[in-house]
Formats: sequence, structure tokens, C-alpha cells
Amino acid sequence: MTVRRTLAGLLTAGLLAAAAAVVPIGAADATESGTGDLPFGSATTVGLHNTYDPAAYPYLAQGLDTGTGMIELDLWTDVITKEWKVSHSNPLGNSNNCTAADTSAQLYTGGTNKNLEHCLDDIRVWLGAHPAAGPLVVKLELKGGFAANLGMGPDQLDALIAAHLGDRVLRPADVLAKPGGGSYASVDEAVRAGNWPTRSALTGRVLLYAIPGTVEEHNPFDTLHTDVEYGRHLRDLAAAGRIGQAQLFPAVHGAAAGDPRGKYTGADAGIRPWFVVFDGDAAAYLNGIDTAWYDRSHYLLVMTDAQNVTPQISATSPTVDQAWARTGQLARAHASIVSSDWRKLSAVQSQVLPRG
Repeated sequence: MTVRRTLAGLLTAGLLAAAAAVVPIGAADATESGTGDLPFGSATTVGLHNTYDPAAYPYLAQGLDTGTGMIELDLWTDVITKEWKVSHSNPLGNSNNCTAADTSAQLYTGGTNKNLEHCLDDIRVWLGAHPAAGPLVVKLELKGGFAANLGMGPDQLDALIAAHLGDRVLRPADVLAKPGGGSYASVDEAVRAGNWPTRSALTGRVLLYAIPGTVEEHNPFDTLHTDVEYGRHLRDLAAAGRIGQAQLFPAVHGAAAGDPRGKYTGADAGIRPWFVVFDGDAAAYLNGIDTAWYDRSHYLLVMTDAQNVTPQISATSPTVDQAWARTGQLARAHASIVSSDWRKLSAVQSQVLPRG
């Protein structure tokens, strides 16, 4: 893949100055780079790590204003109040930039530190005000995992997402549906057959995926992690003819050689075909892993901490040229999403490149 060299000529001093601040630019114009007709799995976009953090933006909508291809929300299951808290480290309280918005003007006013449903409402309201935006990926890190035995499992999270995002969600069932009628047997079969919609067909839509959280992964008493639990959920819904209820794609977390779904063994081997999203460290993926395999299979590959690939660049404020070069490098390495904390580089966040 060749990154358009014409971009270098466009990045004049004025554009560089504008890129130094978060400017409400709406959504990336996919048609500008000729990527609107690409299948969703055949493009590379840029994503924002921990977009909900008040230190990143006063309001979540300001992160969306960069035109980014992905935002991230960290979730905690508050089993006492039965609320999904959005916070980095407080399991019983919110610490975020989501507001209770019903109109686009309210996205930038009022109190913050809201529960997940308000963050989803903010996304829905923002998309309504930017009809050319999308597709947008929403990464959910379940910091402590689900608590299905206490009424906060995959069923409850599905219901909350459906209630607040509605038909804007690209569900596993949508990917399973064959254009001429009928359905593929699994999302693996569907995407390997190239059944991702085009980017232009996904204008205004959201794909959500979930990874196990850092607390969950280091908890020796937690033997059922988010990826396995939601993978079983998809498998069982499909077997019961209720796959349309599912709102998320589970992700295999962590870069590994070969097919990393091989870690699902025994009775869980049957959940492997329900994983088509993979999330891991960019530097690890570039250290001898065959990332072309993901591209050939049309799987989504999210490369995190893009700044740590050699030579390392700033985690938060590299130059536009450095961020562009890194994005192009990881696009050629078959990333679907290049994730970082480049919060002020809207000129980079909003770009879409052909993958590979």
C-alpha cells in the first residue's frame, strides 16, 4: 500500500497549526482518499485510547469531533446499583467526560461523570448531528469483567446498548446475513467470505467490541474472562436462534503468533468461530507475527500503543509527520485500527487508508 504523497503537500504551515488543537471537524471524509467503497475490514483508521478520560477532553464529543475511527470506554460492573460505571480505576464511581445530552448543544455543556448509558447517548446524539460520520468503533474494556451471577452479564449489557444506540449498531447478526438471503454459520465464516459492508454503507453506524480488563486478567480468582464469557454468549444465542440480540463482538486480547484463538480449548473450542476482532500491542505484532494472515481473512486487527514501535515517538504529541509515518507503517503491516493517545492531531485521527 502506498500512502498518498499528495498529503505532504497539503500539510502547509496553516494546516499544521490547526492540527495542533482539537478542532470540531465532524467525520473523516472517506471519499477524499477513495476509501468509501472499501469493505470495512479493508481499511485502516486511527483510534483514541481512553477517550472518556477528562484529561483527554472535557467532553466525549470533543474526542468524536476529531473524526477518529475508534474511541475507548472503560467499564466497571457496580453490582450494588446495577449500573455500568465508566472510569479508569474507580469500580464504584464514574470519572469520565460523558454528559447527559439529548441535543447536540448539550454535548458540550453540563455535568459529566455519567454512567455508560449516557456515554452511549452522547455517541448517538453526536452521530445524529454529523450525518456523514462513521463507521465508528467503540472499544469497551471491562476492567473487572462481567458479573452475570449478580445480574450484570452479557444479556444486560446487550440490552443497555440496544436501548441507547438502537439500529446504529452493527451487530454480529448483521455480518452473518448473506446479501441474497440466508445466513452464514458463524461470523468467522462470514468475514472470511468478505461479508463486511462497505464503509460508505456504514455511515452513521457503530461497531462495539469488548476486551478483558486489566484487573480481570490479573485476578487469580477470576476464571471466566470477558472474551470467553461473551464468546459463549454468541455461540449459545446462535444455537437458540437469538443471535440478533447480541450487540458486541468479543476480541482476542494480546498479540500472539499463529491463530491466537487456539487458546480456547476443550469445551470452549466451539467459541473460536465467533472471534473476528483481535487487539494487542503494535510493537509485539511487528515482532515476527504474520499480520498478513489477519488481512487475508478480513479480520479486524487493532494495534495499540502505536507510539512504541521502533523508533518510538511521543505517546501524546508527536509531530503530524511522525504520526502520519507511523500510521502508514502500521497500515502496511495490516492494522485495521492504529490506536494511541494522539489527542490533538485531528488531521491524523480523521484519516482513512487502504489496509495492507
